[in-house]
Amino acid sequence: MSEKRWIPETLFDALGFRMTFAVEKVLYETQTEHQHLVLFEQKHFGKMLMLDGATQVTTRDEFIYHEMMTHVPILAHGAAKNVLIIGGGDCGIAEEVLKHKTLKSVVQVEIDESVVEFSKEHFPEFTKPVFRDKRFESVIDDGMKYVAETDRRFDVIIVDSTDPVGPGAVLFTKAFYSACKRCMSPGGVMVTQNGVPFFQPDELISSVGMFKSLFADGACYVAAIPTYVGGHMAMGWASKDKKLRQHPARTLEARYKKAGRFKTKYWTPEVHVAAFALPRFIAEHVKSAKKR
Repeated sequence: MSEKRWIPETLFDALGFRMTFAVEKVLYETQTEHQHLVLFEQKHFGKMLMLDGATQVTTRDEFIYHEMMTHVPILAHGAAKNVLIIGGGDCGIAEEVLKHKTLKSVVQVEIDESVVEFSKEHFPEFTKPVFRDKRFESVIDDGMKYVAETDRRFDVIIVDSTDPVGPGAVLFTKAFYSACKRCMSPGGVMVTQNGVPFFQPDELISSVGMFKSLFADGACYVAAIPTYVGGHMAMGWASKDKKLRQHPARTLEARYKKAGRFKTKYWTPEVHVAAFALPRFIAEHVKSAKKR
C-alpha cells in the first residue's frame, strides 16, 4: 500500500513553519503558464485548491471568505449597480455577488484561463449559476492592464488575489490601486485580500498606507477563516466615501432585504458592523500605516 501524500502550504516558510494537509485523492494538478495548481480531496476540508503552495479555497469554509469579501462592500455602498472582480477564477466571489438582485453587471477579470476552465469541471456549485447569469462577464486578461485601460466604471471593486508573490504581486502596488481608483465610480469602494495580520503585518500596513494616500478612507475589516491559519484575516478597505463603513445594522438589514435576503452562513448585519471593530494589535497596524 502506497504511503499517503501530504501537501504542504509553504506560504509561511520564511517564518519557519508549514501547514500540511493529508490528501485523500488528487483531483487535478498542473503547472499552468502562470502558477502551480493542485486540487485535492481532504478529509476535513473537502475539496482544496492550492496555487503555488498557498491555499485558495476549500469547500468546507469558503462561505466565510466569499460572503465577507462580497456582501460587506456591496451593502455598505447601498446603491451598487456594477461590480468588478479582479482574480477569483474559481467563481466563488462571483457566485456570491450575483445573489444581489439589484446589480446590473458583474465583470470578472482572471489572468489564468486554465483556472476558470478547471473550475467549471471541479467547482460547478460556483460556476454553473455564474455562467447562467446574463449579468456576468468573464474576461481573461491581466488585472493591472484591465483597470488601467478600461472605459467602464464600477461601484464596487473586489480584488480576490493570491498573496503578493508571482503574478499576484502587482495587485499589491500603488500603480494598481491608483488604476482601480481611476475606474471607480464616485462614492465607490474597493476591498482586497490582505492576508493574516498576525503573520503578515507588513502586507496590511503597506496596502493601507497606499489606500490612505489615494482614497478618502483607507482601513480594513476582519473575518475568522479556519483555513487561513493565524487568526483573523484582513480585508483591505479603500473608499471614496468615509461614511460607507459607518452604517448601523438596521440600515444594512434594510439593504439586505432589498437585495433579496438571500441565505448566508456567516454574514449578518451585526457581523458586518462588528467586522470593523478591530483587535487592538490590528488597529495599531492600520493606524501606523503612513501615506505612501
